[in-house]
Amino acid sequence: MKDAEPLIEEEFSDELFEIAGRRTEESEKIQRPPLSAVKDSWMRLKKNKGAVISLIALSIILLLAIFGPYMTKYEYYETDYLIAYQPPSGEHWLGTDKFGRDQWTRIWEGTRVSLYIAVLAAFLDLLIGVTYGAVSALKGGKVDNVMQRFIEILIGIPNLIIIILLIMLMKPGILTITIAMVITGWVNMARLVRAQIFKLKAQEFVLAARSLGSTNKRLIFHHLIPNTVGLIVINMMFTIPSAIFTEAFLSFIGLGLQEPLASLGVLINDGFKGMRNHFYLLLYPAIVIVGIMVSFNILADGLRDALDPKMRK
Repeated sequence: MKDAEPLIEEEFSDELFEIAGRRTEESEKIQRPPLSAVKDSWMRLKKNKGAVISLIALSIILLLAIFGPYMTKYEYYETDYLIAYQPPSGEHWLGTDKFGRDQWTRIWEGTRVSLYIAVLAAFLDLLIGVTYGAVSALKGGKVDNVMQRFIEILIGIPNLIIIILLIMLMKPGILTITIAMVITGWVNMARLVRAQIFKLKAQEFVLAARSLGSTNKRLIFHHLIPNTVGLIVINMMFTIPSAIFTEAFLSFIGLGLQEPLASLGVLINDGFKGMRNHFYLLLYPAIVIVGIMVSFNILADGLRDALDPKMRK
């Protein structure tokens, strides 16, 4: 019997058993690597196929806008009346216009100009609108009342009247169109930021920051604006296609850029005039502008879902 005891101990040693359940020392351990807000949003955005396709399409258009004009030996303003209205061919990939200018070069030069105007206008809208809305919401009271009355005055003035007045005072061009769009374009951004900050300023972290001696400047730039980044990014994504459409519309009716400068609006205007016999002059710039606007809108919808904390599972 004494010899059997060691045998039993060997048969039922600790190595033969596994602990069921969770170990006490691992109960507080994080089981997956921590995710930042940016990574978390990016993971949700990648699940949206429409947003990913739109992002790829915009990337291709942007690359062509940057490098497309250098892929041929022609300049966008270079004329040659001997080759006017040539259809697409190996020499001129998208054909030529009434002055014999290469359409491939002009389309991507025009896309570059239109994107430049739109991004610049959106950036100025961001800069003015976020600052104005944040100050208005944080100050409150009479200051907020006066600032909102000024916004209401700007909203009541039609954009087209402002643009016509500016063109009467200034030469039509990129600067004139940008200024015209920015004069009233920042208003929507300011109202959205103001409404969001009104919600945030009553929360505990703002009270804690005030009690620790934070100035209004620090509250705005370190606490309030970072918590409205999602709203700002989404609004900017909707602002850019809207600015592109505005520029195209103004150039189409003759209030925007003038030839020999190229923009999507100028190209669509030229294509419209020769649409019956040379439809390709209208088709290609129309495809580009539709692609840009649809891609931006779908991507903005995807970003709204990705950046909205309520959409988290």
